[in-house]
Amino acid sequence: MPILKFRVFFEEDDTIYRDIAIFPTDTFQKLHLTILKAFEFDNKHAATFYRSNENWQRGREISLEVYEKEYKAPPLLMEQTAVGSEIKNLNQRFVYVYDFTRNWTFLVELIGVSKEENPKLTYPAVTRAEGIPPSQYGTKSLLGDKFADIEEKYDLSKAEEGFGEKDEEGEDVGGEEEGFQDEESDLL
Repeated sequence: MPILKFRVFFEEDDTIYRDIAIFPTDTFQKLHLTILKAFEFDNKHAATFYRSNENWQRGREISLEVYEKEYKAPPLLMEQTAVGSEIKNLNQRFVYVYDFTRNWTFLVELIGVSKEENPKLTYPAVTRAEGIPPSQYGTKSLLGDKFADIEEKYDLSKAEEGFGEKDEEGEDVGGEEEGFQDEESDLL
């Protein structure tokens, strides 16, 4: 069975992307769930795909469900629509919007069709990941959840021995240390 390979870009930064391989018979719902997993997002919000052209203009909607909004044409439903049925050309594009409140937007582009599946993969599969994904609900550090453990283990707020403190004029506080002479007296 052929394999469709899509590149999914984060709209605001095209250096952040994931390549996803999927069967043409898989539904848009599977593609939706794979994108969320690839970008480390949860599955708690509304979502929709739009068929798109080379300029990323939004066309026919393929939605998770029928939402209370005005449609130009009734949307197709993700769970009933095979990805392959919406491929109209070899450069097919889709715009994917997740969480209508935060309006996360991803650009989905068909970048290849393979004739053979990889027996080592379970499809749909993320075959390449570039860049640190945006944090769905706030800031994300490179250390992630481990940063709080480091902060707790090493209290960086108190001054340790060997580190001097300076007052507002830049002078050392607490006098001279034993064994050290004033640099000015050495120069005189």
